[in-house]
Amino acid sequence: MNRNYSKELDVILNNPDHRGGKLFLHSCCAPCSSYVLEYLRSFFRITVFYYNPNITSEPEYLHRVEEQKRLIREFNSQLKKTGEAEESNREAYPIEIIEGDYDKELFFNRVKGLEQCPEGGERCFVCYELRLRETARLAKEMEADYFTTTLTISPLKNAVRINEIGEKLAEEFGTPFLPSDFKKKDGYKRSVELSKEYNLYRQDYCGCVFSKLAKNETR
Repeated sequence: MNRNYSKELDVILNNPDHRGGKLFLHSCCAPCSSYVLEYLRSFFRITVFYYNPNITSEPEYLHRVEEQKRLIREFNSQLKKTGEAEESNREAYPIEIIEGDYDKELFFNRVKGLEQCPEGGERCFVCYELRLRETARLAKEMEADYFTTTLTISPLKNAVRINEIGEKLAEEFGTPFLPSDFKKKDGYKRSVELSKEYNLYRQDYCGCVFSKLAKNETR
């Protein structure tokens, strides 16, 4: 029986006991995080973890991480306009960000032997686990209530496999994984709208040299 991760997330969000909990959120980029942050910042105190050693080009990496930081500043600036109301009565919580180590050699070492895999296949699954493992490790260290990732917002990413990896790591590290399929309920569409609204840089490939080559081949 196929699971509906979007509905599972709604059950958690509708439980008032979880409101204000700490969410450690891996983000792949600002555009993908835009809807996720808009959606979840009313429920959780979010720390964004920008960890993407798969991005091959350093200028590309730096461009993307600065866009992520700019978006968070934009979202947080909106809170200042709500006055001095008690934080518990605000419509959203402030968002923090932590930048992980940028070690592209680690990515290449992990996917060694999988260079010829098609985009969206086993090489990508290894990449998901690389990024989620570090997310789970730090989530435990920071005593977060949940960890999750923005990756499921992409129509090109395997949401089932991402959730399976997240749940496996949750058992290993002891911090619950927040289930998601963020592209559902027009989440992907909303991320495109927000990208236009905030004039975000939207890359046309995931980040690694293999995804860039695959994109070039389809042109």
